[in-house]
Amino acid sequence: MADTITFYSNPMSRARIVRWMLEELGEPYETIVLDFGTTMKAPAYLAINPMGKVPAIKHGETIVTEAAAICTYLADAFPSAKLAPPHGDKRRGPYYRWLFFAAGPFEAAVTNKSQGFHSDKKAMLGYGSYDDTINTLEQQVGSSTYICGDQFTAADVYVGSQIGWGLMFGTIDKRKAFVDYVERLRARPAAIRAQQIDDAAKTV
Repeated sequence: MADTITFYSNPMSRARIVRWMLEELGEPYETIVLDFGTTMKAPAYLAINPMGKVPAIKHGETIVTEAAAICTYLADAFPSAKLAPPHGDKRRGPYYRWLFFAAGPFEAAVTNKSQGFHSDKKAMLGYGSYDDTINTLEQQVGSSTYICGDQFTAADVYVGSQIGWGLMFGTIDKRKAFVDYVERLRARPAAIRAQQIDDAAKTV
């Protein structure tokens, strides 16, 4: 019997990234929706994630937190879904590179800018500067259909979600490469299903 995937979520959070990933995966999963100020901070969930934040998954006895880590883990745990280049494939390099670029430099640069943080000490910042970070990501997503060329992967789920939110909230410019990339991703059936599920959960 296959291990159960339990997904800890709130539809008004980064858990939307994992919902989309799970829908792309096509495997059965159960969802536990948590509230920010109550069940997310209760002892039962803090035993899953001491940070008291979502998303998280439990796959059998394995617990994974952090959206990028969850996407990476699920892609490897279910290789038949073909959401990661095979081990040994040279595309594995850009796959990892851009997943963690979005989780590290990109998110840090966008968050700092949106919160009004500024530093002239560019060398002290992991991302260097906001402009360098945005220009670098723009060049990548504008150079091919997906992060790994013609293959859609978990990297697109994560990178695309981050860019999509940046466009939605105005924290990144509506550059053509970003808009075109996000539009391609949002047209995927799994992305549409995931949005519908989470939008419906907001009203519950």
